[in-house]
Amino acid sequence: MNTRPTGTASADAGPTSAAATGAVVIGLDLGGTKIAAALFAADGTVLARHTRPTPARDGAAAVLDALVGAAAEVDPGGQATALGVAAAGVVDPRSGMVTSATDSISGWAGTALAAGLADRMGLPVACDNDVRATAGPELAALPERRGSLLFAAVGTGVGGALAVDGRMLHGAAGVAGHLGHLPSAEAAGLPCTCGATGHLEVIASGPGITAHYERITGAPVDRLETVAARAARGERAAVHAVTTGAAAAGRVLGGLANALGPDRVVVGGGVPRIGSLYGDALAAAFAAELMPPLRGLVPEPPLFGHDAAVLGAAALTTTLPLHHPGALR
Repeated sequence: MNTRPTGTASADAGPTSAAATGAVVIGLDLGGTKIAAALFAADGTVLARHTRPTPARDGAAAVLDALVGAAAEVDPGGQATALGVAAAGVVDPRSGMVTSATDSISGWAGTALAAGLADRMGLPVACDNDVRATAGPELAALPERRGSLLFAAVGTGVGGALAVDGRMLHGAAGVAGHLGHLPSAEAAGLPCTCGATGHLEVIASGPGITAHYERITGAPVDRLETVAARAARGERAAVHAVTTGAAAAGRVLGGLANALGPDRVVVGGGVPRIGSLYGDALAAAFAAELMPPLRGLVPEPPLFGHDAAVLGAAALTTTLPLHHPGALR
Protein backbone atom coordinates (compact mmCIF):
# COMPACT_ATOMS: atom_id res chain seq x y z
CA MET A 1 0.00 0.00 0.00
CA ASN A 2 1.20 3.50 -0.76
CA THR A 3 2.73 5.01 2.36
CA ARG A 4 3.42 8.49 1.01
CA PRO A 5 2.36 11.27 3.43
CA THR A 6 -1.19 12.43 2.89
CA GLY A 7 -3.07 15.34 4.33
CA THR A 8 -5.95 14.55 6.63
CA ALA A 9 -8.92 16.68 5.71
CA SER A 10 -11.01 17.70 8.68
CA ALA A 11 -14.70 18.44 8.80
CA ASP A 12 -13.67 21.65 10.61
CA ALA A 13 -11.91 22.83 7.47
CA GLY A 14 -14.62 25.33 6.46
CA PRO A 15 -15.93 26.12 2.96
CA THR A 16 -13.86 23.45 1.21
CA SER A 17 -15.48 20.71 3.28
CA ALA A 18 -17.36 18.07 1.31
CA ALA A 19 -20.31 18.62 3.66
CA ALA A 20 -20.77 22.25 2.63
CA THR A 21 -24.41 21.96 1.56
CA GLY A 22 -25.61 25.55 1.71
CA ALA A 23 -27.83 24.76 4.71
CA VAL A 24 -27.42 23.62 8.30
CA VAL A 25 -27.63 19.82 8.32
CA ILE A 26 -27.09 16.92 10.70
CA GLY A 27 -24.86 13.97 9.84
CA LEU A 28 -25.36 10.66 11.66
CA ASP A 29 -23.12 7.60 11.52
CA LEU A 30 -24.68 4.39 12.83
CA GLY A 31 -22.46 1.43 13.61
CA GLY A 32 -23.02 -1.76 15.55
CA THR A 33 -21.46 -0.33 18.71
CA LYS A 34 -21.56 3.48 18.38
CA ILE A 35 -23.65 6.33 17.00
CA ALA A 36 -21.79 9.51 16.01
CA ALA A 37 -23.58 12.77 15.25
CA ALA A 38 -22.42 16.16 14.02
CA LEU A 39 -24.14 19.44 13.18
CA PHE A 40 -22.71 21.15 10.11
CA ALA A 41 -23.03 24.85 9.31
CA ALA A 42 -23.85 25.97 5.77
CA ASP A 43 -20.11 26.30 5.00
CA GLY A 44 -19.37 22.78 6.29
CA THR A 45 -17.95 23.82 9.66
CA VAL A 46 -18.76 21.45 12.53
CA LEU A 47 -20.89 23.25 15.10
CA ALA A 48 -21.39 20.34 17.54
CA ARG A 49 -20.52 16.66 17.98
CA HIS A 50 -21.97 13.84 20.06
CA THR A 51 -21.45 10.08 20.42
CA ARG A 52 -23.45 7.44 22.26
CA PRO A 53 -23.63 3.63 22.34
CA THR A 54 -25.86 1.87 19.83
CA PRO A 55 -28.65 -0.07 21.60
CA ALA A 56 -27.92 -2.91 19.18
CA ARG A 57 -29.72 -5.63 21.13
CA ASP A 58 -32.90 -3.61 21.76
CA GLY A 59 -34.43 -3.71 18.28
CA ALA A 60 -34.81 -1.35 15.36
CA ALA A 61 -37.23 1.07 17.05
CA ALA A 62 -34.78 1.62 19.90
CA VAL A 63 -31.98 2.27 17.42
CA LEU A 64 -34.09 4.83 15.54
CA ASP A 65 -34.93 6.52 18.84
CA ALA A 66 -31.23 6.62 19.74
CA LEU A 67 -30.44 8.23 16.39
CA VAL A 68 -33.07 10.88 17.09
CA GLY A 69 -31.59 11.43 20.54
CA ALA A 70 -28.12 11.91 19.08
CA ALA A 71 -29.47 14.37 16.51
CA ALA A 72 -31.27 16.34 19.20
CA GLU A 73 -28.09 16.49 21.26
CA VAL A 74 -26.14 18.28 18.50
CA ASP A 75 -29.06 20.48 17.41
CA PRO A 76 -30.99 21.53 20.53
CA GLY A 77 -32.07 24.74 18.83
CA GLY A 78 -33.59 23.02 15.80
CA GLN A 79 -31.37 24.79 13.25
CA ALA A 80 -31.05 21.84 10.86
CA THR A 81 -33.11 21.71 7.68
CA ALA A 82 -32.25 18.12 6.78
CA LEU A 83 -30.56 15.01 8.13
CA GLY A 84 -28.22 12.52 6.47
CA VAL A 85 -27.57 9.10 7.97
CA ALA A 86 -24.83 6.60 7.15
CA ALA A 87 -25.91 3.22 8.48
CA ALA A 88 -24.57 -0.28 8.84
CA GLY A 89 -26.21 -2.90 6.63
CA VAL A 90 -27.34 -2.93 3.02
CA VAL A 91 -29.19 0.36 2.58
CA ASP A 92 -31.23 1.36 -0.48
CA PRO A 93 -31.21 5.18 -0.58
CA ARG A 94 -34.12 5.26 -3.04
CA SER A 95 -36.56 3.37 -0.84
CA GLY A 96 -34.91 4.41 2.42
CA MET A 97 -34.96 0.77 3.56
CA VAL A 98 -32.36 -1.47 5.19
CA THR A 99 -32.68 -4.34 2.71
CA SER A 100 -30.27 -6.75 4.42
CA ALA A 101 -28.14 -6.80 7.55
CA THR A 102 -26.15 -9.05 9.83
CA ASP A 103 -27.22 -9.67 13.42
CA SER A 104 -24.87 -6.98 14.78
CA ILE A 105 -28.05 -4.89 15.19
CA SER A 106 -31.03 -7.03 16.16
CA GLY A 107 -33.96 -6.82 13.76
CA TRP A 108 -32.23 -4.23 11.55
CA ALA A 109 -33.00 -5.88 8.19
CA GLY A 110 -36.29 -4.57 6.82
CA THR A 111 -36.19 -1.33 8.81
CA ALA A 112 -37.71 1.76 7.17
CA LEU A 113 -34.69 3.84 8.09
CA ALA A 114 -35.45 7.08 6.24
CA ALA A 115 -39.20 7.12 6.94
CA GLY A 116 -38.70 6.20 10.58
CA LEU A 117 -36.22 9.03 11.14
CA ALA A 118 -38.17 11.57 9.06
CA ASP A 119 -41.36 10.97 11.01
CA ARG A 120 -39.58 11.08 14.37
CA MET A 121 -37.49 14.16 13.53
CA GLY A 122 -39.92 16.15 11.40
CA LEU A 123 -37.09 16.68 8.89
CA PRO A 124 -36.31 15.33 5.42
CA VAL A 125 -33.82 12.46 5.57
CA ALA A 126 -31.29 11.01 3.11
CA CYS A 127 -29.65 7.67 3.90
CA ASP A 128 -27.01 5.31 2.58
CA ASN A 129 -24.73 2.48 3.59
CA ASP A 130 -21.99 3.69 5.93
CA VAL A 131 -19.10 2.73 3.67
CA ARG A 132 -20.54 4.46 0.61
CA ALA A 133 -21.17 7.57 2.71
CA THR A 134 -17.58 7.46 4.00
CA ALA A 135 -16.34 7.19 0.42
CA GLY A 136 -18.35 10.24 -0.65
CA PRO A 137 -15.78 12.83 0.50
CA GLU A 138 -13.04 10.82 -1.24
CA LEU A 139 -15.01 11.01 -4.48
CA ALA A 140 -15.68 14.73 -3.99
CA ALA A 141 -11.92 15.31 -3.60
CA LEU A 142 -11.23 14.05 -7.14
CA PRO A 143 -10.68 16.78 -9.76
CA GLU A 144 -14.02 18.29 -10.78
CA ARG A 145 -15.70 15.37 -8.94
CA ARG A 146 -15.90 13.51 -12.24
CA GLY A 147 -13.38 10.79 -11.54
CA SER A 148 -13.83 7.11 -10.73
CA LEU A 149 -13.12 5.62 -7.33
CA LEU A 150 -12.68 2.15 -5.87
CA PHE A 151 -12.97 2.32 -2.08
CA ALA A 152 -12.48 -0.60 0.30
CA ALA A 153 -13.00 -0.65 4.06
CA VAL A 154 -11.30 -3.67 5.64
CA GLY A 155 -12.19 -4.17 9.27
CA THR A 156 -14.59 -6.51 11.05
CA GLY A 157 -15.98 -7.11 7.57
CA VAL A 158 -14.95 -6.02 4.10
CA GLY A 159 -17.10 -3.24 2.72
CA GLY A 160 -16.66 -1.01 -0.26
CA ALA A 161 -17.93 1.64 -2.60
CA LEU A 162 -17.73 2.01 -6.36
CA ALA A 163 -18.01 5.31 -8.20
CA VAL A 164 -17.73 5.73 -11.96
CA ASP A 165 -17.39 9.09 -13.72
CA GLY A 166 -18.37 10.99 -10.60
CA ARG A 167 -21.43 8.89 -9.76
CA MET A 168 -21.65 6.58 -6.77
CA LEU A 169 -23.11 3.20 -7.71
CA HIS A 170 -25.92 1.84 -5.53
CA GLY A 171 -27.30 -1.06 -7.55
CA ALA A 172 -30.40 -3.15 -6.99
CA ALA A 173 -31.60 -2.93 -3.36
CA GLY A 174 -28.52 -0.83 -2.54
CA VAL A 175 -26.19 -3.81 -2.65
CA ALA A 176 -23.43 -2.32 -4.86
CA GLY A 177 -20.00 -2.15 -3.25
CA HIS A 178 -20.15 -5.14 -0.94
CA LEU A 179 -16.66 -6.27 -1.88
CA GLY A 180 -16.41 -8.79 0.94
CA HIS A 181 -18.80 -11.08 -0.90
CA LEU A 182 -16.72 -11.44 -4.03
CA PRO A 183 -15.20 -14.90 -4.49
CA SER A 184 -11.63 -15.41 -3.35
CA ALA A 185 -9.46 -18.45 -4.11
CA GLU A 186 -7.80 -18.12 -0.69
CA ALA A 187 -11.19 -18.52 0.98
CA ALA A 188 -12.29 -21.58 -0.99
CA GLY A 189 -14.64 -23.76 1.05
CA LEU A 190 -14.83 -21.42 4.03
CA PRO A 191 -18.37 -20.47 5.12
CA CYS A 192 -19.35 -16.80 4.92
CA THR A 193 -21.82 -14.99 7.18
CA CYS A 194 -24.03 -14.40 4.13
CA GLY A 195 -24.63 -18.15 3.80
CA ALA A 196 -22.35 -18.77 0.81
CA THR A 197 -18.78 -20.08 0.88
CA GLY A 198 -15.42 -18.84 -0.37
CA HIS A 199 -15.99 -15.10 -0.05
CA LEU A 200 -13.20 -12.55 0.48
CA GLU A 201 -14.47 -11.41 3.87
CA VAL A 202 -13.76 -14.75 5.56
CA ILE A 203 -10.05 -14.60 4.75
CA ALA A 204 -9.26 -10.85 4.49
CA SER A 205 -11.23 -9.22 7.32
CA GLY A 206 -9.81 -8.85 10.81
CA PRO A 207 -11.75 -11.86 12.16
CA GLY A 208 -10.91 -13.73 8.94
CA ILE A 209 -7.15 -13.28 9.39
CA THR A 210 -7.44 -14.22 13.06
CA ALA A 211 -9.44 -17.36 12.22
CA HIS A 212 -6.91 -18.35 9.56
CA TYR A 213 -4.11 -18.10 12.11
CA GLU A 214 -6.11 -20.33 14.45
CA ARG A 215 -6.62 -22.90 11.67
CA ILE A 216 -2.88 -22.96 10.97
CA THR A 217 -1.75 -23.23 14.59
CA GLY A 218 -4.68 -25.00 16.21
CA ALA A 219 -4.46 -22.47 19.03
CA PRO A 220 -7.02 -19.80 19.92
CA VAL A 221 -6.03 -16.14 19.72
CA ASP A 222 -7.87 -13.18 21.20
CA ARG A 223 -7.70 -10.60 18.38
CA LEU A 224 -6.06 -9.49 15.15
CA GLU A 225 -3.57 -7.21 16.90
CA THR A 226 -2.10 -10.26 18.67
CA VAL A 227 -1.57 -11.98 15.33
CA ALA A 228 -0.02 -8.79 13.91
CA ALA A 229 2.38 -8.51 16.87
CA ARG A 230 3.49 -12.12 16.41
CA ALA A 231 3.94 -11.49 12.68
CA ALA A 232 6.11 -8.47 13.46
CA ARG A 233 8.33 -10.77 15.54
CA GLY A 234 8.67 -13.09 12.54
CA GLU A 235 6.39 -15.95 13.60
CA ARG A 236 5.79 -17.85 10.37
CA ALA A 237 2.14 -18.77 10.96
CA ALA A 238 1.25 -15.19 11.82
CA VAL A 239 3.11 -13.82 8.80
CA HIS A 240 1.29 -16.32 6.60
CA ALA A 241 -2.14 -15.43 7.99
CA VAL A 242 -1.58 -11.68 7.57
CA THR A 243 -0.09 -11.86 4.10
CA THR A 244 -2.68 -14.35 2.86
CA GLY A 245 -5.52 -12.04 3.88
CA ALA A 246 -3.75 -9.02 2.43
CA ALA A 247 -2.94 -10.74 -0.86
CA ALA A 248 -6.51 -11.98 -1.21
CA ALA A 249 -7.78 -8.40 -0.83
CA GLY A 250 -5.16 -7.08 -3.24
CA ARG A 251 -6.07 -9.59 -5.95
CA VAL A 252 -9.78 -8.82 -5.72
CA LEU A 253 -9.13 -5.07 -5.81
CA GLY A 254 -6.77 -5.45 -8.76
CA GLY A 255 -9.39 -7.36 -10.73
CA LEU A 256 -12.01 -4.75 -9.90
CA ALA A 257 -9.62 -2.00 -11.00
CA ASN A 258 -9.34 -3.67 -14.40
CA ALA A 259 -13.13 -3.76 -14.64
CA LEU A 260 -13.79 -0.18 -13.45
CA GLY A 261 -10.72 1.82 -14.47
CA PRO A 262 -10.60 3.96 -11.31
CA ASP A 263 -8.59 7.13 -10.92
CA ARG A 264 -7.96 6.27 -7.26
CA VAL A 265 -8.06 3.14 -5.16
CA VAL A 266 -8.49 3.83 -1.45
CA VAL A 267 -8.11 1.18 1.25
CA GLY A 268 -9.26 2.13 4.74
CA GLY A 269 -10.58 0.47 7.85
CA GLY A 270 -8.82 -0.93 10.88
CA VAL A 271 -6.98 -3.86 9.29
CA PRO A 272 -4.58 -1.83 7.09
CA ARG A 273 -3.38 -0.05 10.21
CA ILE A 274 -1.70 -3.20 11.55
CA GLY A 275 1.47 -2.37 9.63
CA SER A 276 3.54 -2.50 6.50
CA LEU A 277 3.54 -6.30 6.25
CA TYR A 278 -0.16 -6.15 5.42
CA GLY A 279 0.11 -3.06 3.20
CA ASP A 280 3.06 -4.35 1.19
CA ALA A 281 1.44 -7.74 0.54
CA LEU A 282 -1.82 -6.10 -0.55
CA ALA A 283 -0.03 -3.65 -2.86
CA ALA A 284 2.08 -6.39 -4.47
CA ALA A 285 -0.93 -8.62 -5.16
CA PHE A 286 -2.89 -5.62 -6.47
CA ALA A 287 -0.10 -4.60 -8.86
CA ALA A 288 0.27 -8.14 -10.20
CA GLU A 289 -3.34 -8.08 -11.46
CA LEU A 290 -3.30 -4.75 -13.29
CA MET A 291 -3.58 -4.33 -17.04
CA PRO A 292 -0.81 -2.18 -18.60
CA PRO A 293 -2.75 1.12 -18.73
CA LEU A 294 -3.31 0.96 -14.95
CA ARG A 295 0.17 -0.01 -13.80
CA GLY A 296 0.83 3.35 -12.18
CA LEU A 297 -2.17 2.90 -9.89
CA VAL A 298 -1.42 2.17 -6.23
CA PRO A 299 -3.74 1.69 -3.24
CA GLU A 300 -3.79 4.79 -1.03
CA PRO A 301 -4.96 5.47 2.52
CA PRO A 302 -8.05 7.64 2.99
CA LEU A 303 -7.67 11.41 2.91
CA PHE A 304 -10.32 11.94 5.56
CA GLY A 305 -10.11 11.05 9.22
CA HIS A 306 -12.58 10.11 11.94
CA ASP A 307 -15.14 12.63 10.72
CA ALA A 308 -15.42 11.00 7.28
CA ALA A 309 -18.65 9.10 7.95
CA VAL A 310 -20.60 12.00 9.48
CA LEU A 311 -19.14 14.33 6.85
CA GLY A 312 -20.30 11.99 4.10
CA ALA A 313 -23.66 11.47 5.80
CA ALA A 314 -24.33 15.21 5.83
CA ALA A 315 -23.39 15.47 2.15
CA LEU A 316 -26.00 12.80 1.30
CA THR A 317 -28.67 15.46 1.74
CA THR A 318 -27.49 17.09 -1.51
CA THR A 319 -26.80 13.98 -3.58
CA LEU A 320 -29.53 11.43 -2.73
CA PRO A 321 -33.34 11.40 -2.55
CA LEU A 322 -34.84 13.11 0.48
CA HIS A 323 -37.56 11.23 2.37
CA HIS A 324 -40.04 13.65 3.94
CA PRO A 325 -42.06 13.34 7.16
CA GLY A 326 -45.54 11.90 6.69
CA ALA A 327 -45.01 10.95 3.05
CA LEU A 328 -47.18 8.16 1.71
CA ARG A 329 -45.36 4.89 2.37
